Amino acid sequence: MKIRFFGKEIILIVCFIFLFSALAFAQGKDIQTKGKVMQLDFAKKTVIVNEKTFVWNPNTLFFDVKGSPILITEDKLQKGTWVSIEATWIKSKPLVIKKLTLLPPKK
Repeated sequence: MKIRFFGKEIILIVCFIFLFSALAFAQGKDIQTKGKVMQLDFAKKTVIVNEKTFVWNPNTLFFDVKGSPILITEDKLQKGTWVSIEATWIKSKPLVIKKLTLLPPKK
């Protein structure tokens, strides 16, 4: 009887180890970048900055040059606009923008 109970404990412990390690690896890494918008697609909600493709979702925050929240429109975010992006990266998924801030044009 003791051997059978000990086996169940080992199986339970191994399952918990795999479960918690999988949750730890699934967490995203935060990425910050600044650059010029190279391509923009409002239909797909994608933007390419520094040769990296980013997507935005309803949780994405957009800010103007002064740091005030804005609603993103095609006249505010255009190809060639300088931006600062904070995004989350999860393996085998696209870079999801958490915060996009418009920057003043570089001279």
